[in-house]
Amino acid sequence: MGKTIKLIKNRSDIGAGTRGSDLGIDAIEIAAINKNSDYFNQFEFEDVKTHNESIYDKNRSSSAKRIEHVVEQCTRVCNAVKKNIEGNYFPIVLSGDHSSALGTLSGIKAAYPEQNIGVFWIDAHADLHSPYTSPSGNIHGMPLSAALGDDNLSCQNNEVPSETQQHWEDMKNIGFKGPKVLAENLIYFGVRDTEEEEDKQIVKLHIKNYKVDEVRYRGLQKCVAEALSKLSHCEVLYISFDVDSMDCDMISCGTGTPVPKGFDQYEIIAIINQIIQTKKVVCIEFVEVNPLLDTKGNKMAETAFEVLEAITSELVIPVE
Repeated sequence: MGKTIKLIKNRSDIGAGTRGSDLGIDAIEIAAINKNSDYFNQFEFEDVKTHNESIYDKNRSSSAKRIEHVVEQCTRVCNAVKKNIEGNYFPIVLSGDHSSALGTLSGIKAAYPEQNIGVFWIDAHADLHSPYTSPSGNIHGMPLSAALGDDNLSCQNNEVPSETQQHWEDMKNIGFKGPKVLAENLIYFGVRDTEEEEDKQIVKLHIKNYKVDEVRYRGLQKCVAEALSKLSHCEVLYISFDVDSMDCDMISCGTGTPVPKGFDQYEIIAIINQIIQTKKVVCIEFVEVNPLLDTKGNKMAETAFEVLEAITSELVIPVE
């Protein structure tokens, strides 16, 4: 790949509805220590300043909670990703809640403004809400709507204050004015827990979702190859891996919004590694490990580290 891996640690959970994903990175590091792995000593790292203390502030917007601080956080992530890509690093972003992906995508687009970015979104959720449609107001359900620049106003449920509207416009324009990714360059793997507003967006925007059953029935390698063919015109690729894409009954409920009937870790590793083999991937992100919700000790973080270690070995060029 010709690039040095840099771990970008973003311990922020202000976009989530449940506290604790800010501890996910430390939980993954503990999993590595308990496995006697020196993984986190092998690579340079960068800590992104957080705004987690804002959780104590009164929400000024029920349709997009703490949006002014999420904009700041995504801007920080954007700047870190852009700087490291331009410095010839390969960023592996370890984040708390999934709102961070808007920052990561913005940083990639800022580094590659003329390129088509292909996005592989491995997740149980579509994350296609906007302040106008969100039933919860939690921004970790909105990053793709912001990245696509599509508010889904035809499904509007919420009255959004003008101040929130302005913050949302700021969010959509972080790092690069306008959309960061086109809908035809976005592919889901494992999405299975959506609201009606998101379902309508998926249909309207013709977003392909490789569901778990389809992947197992048709064959994982075949589905990933087909997805890569769909995005063959994209010069760079980004992989966003939310651990809730994995089966909560099989693995763990150590994530903010666990969903059953997902992938196992070996399927996740196989999907990511097949994408990496294209040599087009410029950034990978891991999100939503929440050790406070784990009823099996540190199982989710241990499984996330298993995936992290396996996909990193595909990235690292062995020294002859």
